[in-house]
Amino acid sequence: MSHGITRLFGPQSAPEFSGELHNEAPLIQPDPLPKETGLPGLPRCVADTGLELSFLGDLIGKHLHRGGVLTLKDLSGRLSLPGVVVEEALHFLRKEQQIEIRSGNNGSTQLRYALTERGRTSALDALLRSGYTGAAPVPVDTYRDVAKKQSIHLSGPTREQVESAFADMVVPGGLLDVVGPSLNSGRAIFVYGPAGTGKTFITKKLGRLFGDPVLVPHALLVGDTVVQVYDPLIHKPHPDCAEQDTLSLETGLDPRYVVCERPVVVSGGELTTDMLDIQYDPSTRLYQAPLQLKANNGIFILDDLGRQKVAPEQILNRWIVPMEERVDYLTVGTGQHFWVPFDVVLVFSTNLNPLHLADEAFLRRIGYKIRFDYLTPLEYEVIWKGACKEQGIAFDPALLHYMIEQLYGDTDTPLLPCHPRDLLGIAMDHARYTGSGNQPTPEQMRHAWRSYFVPMEQAVQGLA
Repeated sequence: MSHGITRLFGPQSAPEFSGELHNEAPLIQPDPLPKETGLPGLPRCVADTGLELSFLGDLIGKHLHRGGVLTLKDLSGRLSLPGVVVEEALHFLRKEQQIEIRSGNNGSTQLRYALTERGRTSALDALLRSGYTGAAPVPVDTYRDVAKKQSIHLSGPTREQVESAFADMVVPGGLLDVVGPSLNSGRAIFVYGPAGTGKTFITKKLGRLFGDPVLVPHALLVGDTVVQVYDPLIHKPHPDCAEQDTLSLETGLDPRYVVCERPVVVSGGELTTDMLDIQYDPSTRLYQAPLQLKANNGIFILDDLGRQKVAPEQILNRWIVPMEERVDYLTVGTGQHFWVPFDVVLVFSTNLNPLHLADEAFLRRIGYKIRFDYLTPLEYEVIWKGACKEQGIAFDPALLHYMIEQLYGDTDTPLLPCHPRDLLGIAMDHARYTGSGNQPTPEQMRHAWRSYFVPMEQAVQGLA
């Protein structure tokens, strides 16, 4: 399903401009919007950015205040804008007597720019209003169009693609034929079942099915407020475009976006309702996008549902409007309301009974309820063999038979996919400690079993 960068965005030529304002190496001149994709092309002037000249002037002033004396190339890189656009804003700032030009340094022909006294005053005022000093933001109405054109729901995976993506994993029979159609439905998915059955592990791997890249803006502009979106802890640059600047210039794409893999955001018991709204830090005067906006055009997994500090009804009710209308309504600190597309594969995951978390009316809004269950002995054997190979252990059928018949059978313990790796790991820890070789024995597996599980009678006695 992956299209690759070249196929998705299309190669573009990138002629250079002359650099009339300065005697320095020519920078890249933007090409028109790539016609075959409809995605945002390199802006050719300030008007193409959708930003006011005064806003861009304030942002340049903040960069100069923090960076000192900078060249056009420096400013172009910091703002993620072509030189011709930055040059136009510099003309404006010179006219307003907020910057001055200084000669090159150490024989360099590159002109350098610095703030005047008037410019420093203006930059300090801008910093008091907003602490954002980064790439030029994208207007929110422009982003809406981009998010729509790269929707994760435009082309769902086929059975062959799903089976290929999970070929290296042991997935209980028939489960993939439920997961696959659920991704094509465009509706929310409710995954439930006992702890340890692989719900989180498998749902996090759903990103494998969407290998095509997406554009993630560094930040959005809502009115006069900048909201940071790109998060290096969440967004991973696409492997086909390690050099983001080079890629943007070669493809004619707007460099205010980062070309990333489709995001996969997982939030667990730490989730609170305020994390689903715009976050503001008064000490830095910065706004951060909520988790679902960072997950846009990707997958958003609410894990361990029912384990949060807030009532599950509050968490679930937050999603009624986004699920039905495919839009999310947010508010910035100024009180301005705005909307963005809600374009995610939304996955609720829990090991609790879904009927204890939500009423039937809410559950009807969710397209698929997928139960993850315990393993069969055959499925457990496949995972056991994989764990042996991973840890450099020779597979011993007799040892596996002992595990299933004696340890699991005598204690009526269900077979879970997380057990083989964990139990073999503990057994090998004991083997290395005693110097007894690299092949676990039944005795070492019993040791691992006692270390891994807490017998119910011992747990009750320990709490008495």
